[in-house]
Formats: sequence, C-alpha cells, structure tokens
Amino acid sequence: MAETAGMFDPALMDPTRFGIVSLLAATRWAEFSYVRDSLGLSDSALSKQASHLSKAGYLEVHKGYVGKRPRTWLRLSPAGRNALAGHIRYLQEVARTARELGQSHEPESPPG
Repeated sequence: MAETAGMFDPALMDPTRFGIVSLLAATRWAEFSYVRDSLGLSDSALSKQASHLSKAGYLEVHKGYVGKRPRTWLRLSPAGRNALAGHIRYLQEVARTARELGQSHEPESPPG
C-alpha cells in the first residue's frame, strides 16, 4: 500500500494542540483532568484548545457524571486521527528533505 503525502495542518502547528491530539491518539477516551495534568496545562488553557479542536472536528467531548461529580472526557475523532497522521507525515517529509539538503551541501573540509 503506497503511503500518501503528508499535509500541513495549521491547527496542529500550535504545540499545545499538537500535544493534545498526540496524547489522545493513544487512547479511546481520556478524562479532562488526565489530559490537563499530563500536558501541564491549566483548566482554562485545555478548555480553550479543546474547544478549538472540537470546532475543527478533531475532538469529541462527552460530559457526564461519576457519582454526583461532573466529569468531562475527550476523544480524538476519526478526522482528528487522519489530520494527525497527515501532519506527522508532512513533518517527516520536511525533516527528510532538510537532511538530504544538508548532506548535499556539506563542505569537503572545514572552512579556513
């Protein structure tokens, strides 16, 4: 199966959003507090970025209760998984190109 080219995703260039989707890629559902603590974010910072990702269709949010305590769970949507995979392929292509360009422009010996 041929690998498709990666695609730059501006929504994932933000390090916090990239961290959120990367963490959620390894889970089915994650509790809000787990994501917050794992990434060292405040409640408001995570809420703001989760809202941005949700509006982009990359994140699903479920609110419910455990006993009488309200809880929020987050999940990476299929669109979010596809966006992350494409963005990672894009970053790998950039790194590969930079490596190849760097190798082709290395001097035979140090200057001077």
